[in-house]
Amino acid sequence: YVEDNATLSHICYMKVKLYVVSDVHGYYYELIAALTKQGWFDDPGPKKLVVCGDLMDRGGNALKMQEFMMELLAKDQLIFIRGNHEDLMLLMLDDILDDLEPFADYRSYHIRNRTLDTAAQLTMFSFPEFIARSRDFVFKTRQTDFVKTLIPASVNYFETKNHIFVHGWIPCNRERIYGMNQYYYRPDWRQADEEAWNEARWINGMEAGYLYNVIEDGKTIVCGHWHTSYGHSHLHKQCSEFGPDAIFEPFSDKGILAIDACTAHTGKINCVVIEDELLEADNV
Repeated sequence: YVEDNATLSHICYMKVKLYVVSDVHGYYYELIAALTKQGWFDDPGPKKLVVCGDLMDRGGNALKMQEFMMELLAKDQLIFIRGNHEDLMLLMLDDILDDLEPFADYRSYHIRNRTLDTAAQLTMFSFPEFIARSRDFVFKTRQTDFVKTLIPASVNYFETKNHIFVHGWIPCNRERIYGMNQYYYRPDWRQADEEAWNEARWINGMEAGYLYNVIEDGKTIVCGHWHTSYGHSHLHKQCSEFGPDAIFEPFSDKGILAIDACTAHTGKINCVVIEDELLEADNV
């Protein structure tokens, strides 16, 4: 609210508790377990679930995940950051209409990424039905709550007083030198176009932030997309990346908090709880 008197005008923004997850990939029961452990269902206060992208693909509970997210959206308790797998779903639907031939090969990009499987779960089409009725399949998939409502409701980033929530990382300038990516901070990243955000969703944020200092002064960037064992192994040198000693707990360093637990591999989802102030009253 805004309070005015003869000498002072100021704005007070509501503090909110943010339950933050990423790359849940259709693992509904693992998500519920993580939220239960952190107290989501017993928390009566103002709260939001922040999903840092990749809501579907991999797990087998797309319908339950869709239903749960729609319930949260209706209660204004969901902040959905767009991930690269949201982009892949829309790309797949266009690709099916352009050329069905590649989908007859199990090595198809959309089959390997399990995007086709997600659409099949949501529409209850079998693979033979998909091949025989591909246009109906596309139409029905586009009418699902995931494609029709949740993806359009997603945002490139969400910012609070002390945090920025993204999928891969914030848009930055990139060069390929001797076959390696090098990243540089881009001051106007908030005004980046969709092409830049599409690229940013594929960035390993731990690499960009830790190795190239692409961070935002005074803020912590919270990201997913890349398994946290990368940071614990390659950056902090604490463990192997996928061996028996691998660490998939959240990775934190200056200006960085990465939370992707590689759920398909570990069977768990990291959920971090953050109390912060919203920047705009209409974000509440």
